[in-house]
Amino acid sequence: MKNVIISSDGDRMVYSVPDIVADNLAEYCIAFCDKWLRTSPQAKKYRIKDCLCYNEGDFIEYLNTYIFPREQSVFIENLGPMGIDESQIPERYQNCPTFNF
Repeated sequence: MKNVIISSDGDRMVYSVPDIVADNLAEYCIAFCDKWLRTSPQAKKYRIKDCLCYNEGDFIEYLNTYIFPREQSVFIENLGPMGIDESQIPERYQNCPTFNF
C-alpha cells in the first residue's frame, strides 16, 4: 500500500491505496470519472440531471467495492484546503502521487 493525495475542490486528503493504484493514479481516477461514473448502473446515484456529483471519498468507495475489495484503501490524513489558503504539503507526503478531481 502507498499513500496518495486526492481532492475534489476541497481539502487535500491522504489515502493509503494499493500500489498499482498509486503507481497509476491518474489512469484509475480518469477511469472512475470518465467511464464508471457515466456508464455503470452502480454509479446512478452520482448522476443528478446532467451533472456528476462525487468526491474523493466516492472514488475510494469505488476502489474498495468494485476494483480492490480484498485490498482496502483507507483514509490517513486531511491536509487542509487547496488553493489560496493552501498550506505546504508535509515532507512525509511530498513524493506522493496526487490527483485533483
